[in-house]
Amino acid sequence: MNLLDSIQTALRAVSANKLRSFLTMLGVVIGVGSVIAMIGIGEGTKRKSMEQIEVMGTNMLMVFPNWRRGGVGLASDMPTLKEEDVPRLKKDVPLIAFITGSVGSRAMTKHKSTSYMTQITGGEPQIAIIRNATKMHAGHWYTFNDEAKANRVCVLGWVAFTELFGENENAVGTMIRIKNETFEVVGVCAYKGGTGNWNPDDQIYIPLATAKHRLLGRRDLDMIMIQGRNSELLPITQQQVEDSLAKKRKNASGEPLFRVMNQGDWIETMKKQTQLLSILLAGIASISLLVGGIGIMNIMLVSVTERTREIGLRKALGAKRESILGQFLLESVVMCSVGGFIGIALGTVAVFAISGLLKVPPLVNSQAILIAFGFSAGVGLFFGLYPALRASRLEPIEALRYE
Repeated sequence: MNLLDSIQTALRAVSANKLRSFLTMLGVVIGVGSVIAMIGIGEGTKRKSMEQIEVMGTNMLMVFPNWRRGGVGLASDMPTLKEEDVPRLKKDVPLIAFITGSVGSRAMTKHKSTSYMTQITGGEPQIAIIRNATKMHAGHWYTFNDEAKANRVCVLGWVAFTELFGENENAVGTMIRIKNETFEVVGVCAYKGGTGNWNPDDQIYIPLATAKHRLLGRRDLDMIMIQGRNSELLPITQQQVEDSLAKKRKNASGEPLFRVMNQGDWIETMKKQTQLLSILLAGIASISLLVGGIGIMNIMLVSVTERTREIGLRKALGAKRESILGQFLLESVVMCSVGGFIGIALGTVAVFAISGLLKVPPLVNSQAILIAFGFSAGVGLFFGLYPALRASRLEPIEALRYE
């Protein structure tokens, strides 16, 4: 009997008890489908997270005061960043392309009868380049003249614009109120697609001097934003920034009173977290495959018992032990493989359905499909081996006498 004949015989044996075979394959179907869905959703979440970091800006370093490391210490341990730190860093670190101090706060904004709570970010005009927000829907960014004069002008992020004006209304040249202060809208940023607390779309940008002296009443900086000249040299840029600030911003014990965060570190951390999550979810889903394999073994043992006389007859007619072993092993693999195909189809559908609900890009990983299918076939081979060995070891006389 050649391989094609063996496969046809295996398919006939599986289809002889359709309901039982389907229920047996269900564990494999669920397991493969779950693995495909979990890895696909994990990869989509990873892609979405990377996009969120990239829309914030490129080659970016952010310097925070010490208190942002977590916990509240003594006042003497929490000096904030100073305005003079910005020109000193620009002078000390030639790898810096653009730099600005920044202050910010959430505040209520109002246009006519519409009110909206959003993030107000004060920064010098180069914040548009650092935060990758130079593409405009309408108008332009405020200028260095606006910064020097602390003018009450602002640039709206896309979400702030649509909440206050709606997508079809012209905002440029109109007046809005921010914390009861009147500001002229000079520009609206194009949609970027951010989410969360760092959403660049849910921002209103104003000149740094205006934010410090006219709106928020701050003397020091909440953070310093930096764009490096070269992404590959960003770690060196970070080290130079830390060395420069450490000359002035240390406590009595010599510990730095600031923290520099590297955008590359965020990306690596996000990759590791999402990869770990995907492995964890896929591992949990794989348990269904093992459960399905146990079900395959159970049914194959039942099948061997039911077909004992058939096995004895085939051996009496000259069938070799290897032939019986291969036949039952092939039936187990075929059952798992069919379940694997169904699981791949259902898992792919699940990826698109769940990704739509979570608003992440659906990514069907071809490598995950091959691994899941190969694993399902391996499960059939492993759990079908014992029943197949048991069938092949039956003695013809004893098998023919079995009732």
